[in-house]
Amino acid sequence: MPHSTLTSLLIVDDHPLFRKGVVQLVDSAGGFVLMGEASSGAEGIELAYAHHPDMILLDLNMKDMSGVDVLKVIKAADLDSRVIMLTVSDQQEDLVAALRAGADGYLLKDMEPEDLVAHLKEAARGQMVLSPALASLLAHALRHESKPKTVDEAGLTEQEKKIIERIAAGKSNKLIARELNITEGTVKVHVKHLLKKLNLKSRVEAAVWAVTPHV
Repeated sequence: MPHSTLTSLLIVDDHPLFRKGVVQLVDSAGGFVLMGEASSGAEGIELAYAHHPDMILLDLNMKDMSGVDVLKVIKAADLDSRVIMLTVSDQQEDLVAALRAGADGYLLKDMEPEDLVAHLKEAARGQMVLSPALASLLAHALRHESKPKTVDEAGLTEQEKKIIERIAAGKSNKLIARELNITEGTVKVHVKHLLKKLNLKSRVEAAVWAVTPHV
C-alpha cells in the first residue's frame, strides 16, 4: 500500500496497555501508520506539533491535563489534524464539552474492536464519528437548549441548507466543496455562519440537530 494512502495516527492516552491494544488493532486493520504515542497531554501536544498527524486519538481523562484542554490547544494551533476522543466517559457533559471544543468524533473505549476500526476508517475519510449510544444523549442535550426548530426558523440560506444536509451525512468540508463546486474556504465561512444561526458550537452538534425531530 503506498504511503500516501495511509492515515498517520497519534495516540494520546496515559494507559500503556490500552495504547498497546490500539496500536495492535490499527496495525492489523491496515490503512494507518503510527506517528507516535504520548502518555500525557503535554507530550501529546508536543508530538502533534512535531508530526502534524492526520488523526489524533485522545483520551479524555489524563493525570496532567484533561483531554478537552489538549484538544483546545491543538485546535487553536490550526494543525488540521482530526481529533477523535476515545474515552470511557459516556457522560453528557463530557460529550458536549468535547464537541464544543472542536472534537471531530467521540468514541467509547468499550466498543467492539471491529466497530472501533470501522469508525476510525470513517473518520479517516473525513466523516464525523460518534458512538451510536451517544447520539441520543447529544440529541437530548440539544433539545433542552434554546435552538431554532427548523432551518427556516434559523434563517439559513439555500447554500447553508445544502451544507447542513451534507454535514448531517458526515461529509468533510473538502467533499462538500467539491460537491457544491465552491472552495473549501467558502464552506468554512458558511459553516461558521450556520452554526451561529443555530446557536451551536460544533459540526457534530449541527449534524445531530439536522436529523433530530424538534418538538
